[in-house]
Amino acid sequence: MQAMQDKTIKELAKECKTVEDVHAMLRDLFKDTLQGIFEAEMDEHLGYQKNRVEGNNTGNSRNGYSKKKIRSKFGESVLTIPRDRKGEFEPKIIKKYETTCNHIEEQIIAMYAKGMSVRDIEYHMRDIYGIECSPAMVSKITDKILPMIAEWQSRPLDRVYPIVFLDAIHFKVRQDSRIINKAAYSVMGVNMSGHKDILGIWIGENESASFWLGVCNDLKNRGVEDILIACKDGLSGFSEAINTVFPRTDIQLCVIHQIRNSLKYVSYKEQKQLLVDLKKVYQALTLEEAEFAFEEFREKWGKKHPIVIRSWENNWLELTTYFQYPYDLRRAIYTTNIIEGYHRQLRKVTKTKTAYPTKSC
Repeated sequence: MQAMQDKTIKELAKECKTVEDVHAMLRDLFKDTLQGIFEAEMDEHLGYQKNRVEGNNTGNSRNGYSKKKIRSKFGESVLTIPRDRKGEFEPKIIKKYETTCNHIEEQIIAMYAKGMSVRDIEYHMRDIYGIECSPAMVSKITDKILPMIAEWQSRPLDRVYPIVFLDAIHFKVRQDSRIINKAAYSVMGVNMSGHKDILGIWIGENESASFWLGVCNDLKNRGVEDILIACKDGLSGFSEAINTVFPRTDIQLCVIHQIRNSLKYVSYKEQKQLLVDLKKVYQALTLEEAEFAFEEFREKWGKKHPIVIRSWENNWLELTTYFQYPYDLRRAIYTTNIIEGYHRQLRKVTKTKTAYPTKSC
C-alpha cells in the first residue's frame, strides 16, 4: 500500500512544476473523489449499479445530472450531481442546499469570532483559498450562530450560586447612522463545585433598577433560586433589583473600583500615602478594625478630600460585606477582577472592530 502511494506521488510530481499546480491537482482530485462518492450514493439509493440489468422495471432510474458550484479549501469546483426520475435522491456528503464543504463555514465563523471584519474574511478567503465570498455570504454564514446564542442565553442554570460577579464592557455600535456606545453587562457565576460560568450577557441602553430587575428575573426564570453573594462595580439600580428578586443575597461593592474612583480626586503627590492609609481599612482582619482605621483615615484626609470620605461613607455597608466571611474567602469576593479578566479576553478578539453594525453582532 505504501509503495503504491509513493509511486502515485512520484507520478503526480512529474506534472507539478509550481505550488499552484499542486493546488490545482488537489482541487481536481477532491472534485473527482466527490463525484465518485455521488455515484456510489446513487447506487445505494436505487439499489443497483449504473447500467446493470437489475434496474429494469424497478420504477426508478437515473435521470441525468445537475450542476452545482461548491466552495472548499481547495477553491471553487463545479460538480455534477446525479438525479433520479422520482426526484428523491439527495447526496449525503453535501446536502441539497449546501454550497460549502471542508468546514469552510466553520472557518468563517471562527475568523469572525476572533474579531475579523466581514471585509477581512472576504479578502482572506480569496487570497488563501481562491474562494469568492461576498460580504453578504459571510454575513449569512455568521448569522447561523444567532440561534445558538439565543439557546445559550436561555439555557437552564443551577439552583444556587455561592458567588456571582457583575461587570460591564462597552462597544461602539452603529445606530441610526450614528456611532454610539453600548454596554454589554456580563454575569459570571461560581457554582457549588467552584467552577466559573458566564450566566448571560445583556445589552442595556442605561443602568436602571428596571433593567436589572429584568436581568434578575431572567436568572430566576432559568432556575436560579438563591445567590449568596453578588459582587458588583458601581452599577446603578442593581442593589434594589436583586433585593427584590433575591432578598437574602449579600451585596459586595468592588473595593478596587472604589479605590480607583477615590484616586480621581487626589493629586498624584498624595496618592501613595492615601493608598497606604486606605489599605489599613480594606485589609483589616475584622470589621471593627476596619471601622477604627476608617475613623483615622477620615480625621487625616477629611478636610482635604471630603468627596472621597463621603463616597466611602455612603457605600460603607456594601464595601464591608466581605468581613462577614472567613479571611481566605474575602480575596475572592471583595473585587470584580475575576470577571474583568474575562472582559480582557473579549477585548483581545474585538479590538480590531471599530464599530458593530448592530447590537446583536
